[in-house]
Amino acid sequence: MKRLRKFLRLSAGDRNFLIVTFFLLAAIRLGLVLIQFNQLLKLLTKISHSREPLPSNNQVSVGKIVWTVNKVTRYVPGAKCLARALTTQVLMRHYGHSGELRLGVAKVDTGKLEAHAWIESQGLVIIGNIPDLSRYTPLPSLEGVKL
Repeated sequence: MKRLRKFLRLSAGDRNFLIVTFFLLAAIRLGLVLIQFNQLLKLLTKISHSREPLPSNNQVSVGKIVWTVNKVTRYVPGAKCLARALTTQVLMRHYGHSGELRLGVAKVDTGKLEAHAWIESQGLVIIGNIPDLSRYTPLPSLEGVKL
């Protein structure tokens, strides 16, 4: 009940942004299960560039995008780092911010590989920063790769 009251106290624009982000994250999570990764990336690139650049009064900050993705993640079952990073990247591109999807791998004690995804912008980790991020070896960037 407390969460509902907090949600209803938000402005209509903020509530709308939360709802849109929730559905985008849920769709990306489902897409990761149902379609090939390169096909999902093509679709997300098309979505993130689908509208003309928004007027400056409709601008959403990177901080607000990250805050919103973090909030809605609680309500999307199975939304892990890759779905969160892709959602953040789509929203950042849509609102005119630059951010690069980074994928990294690390070997765990059992010899298996573990992966992690995050978004970097201007040398900073925007989303997906974890305490042991440095143990992941970043894979080559996907920027400019023809899908």
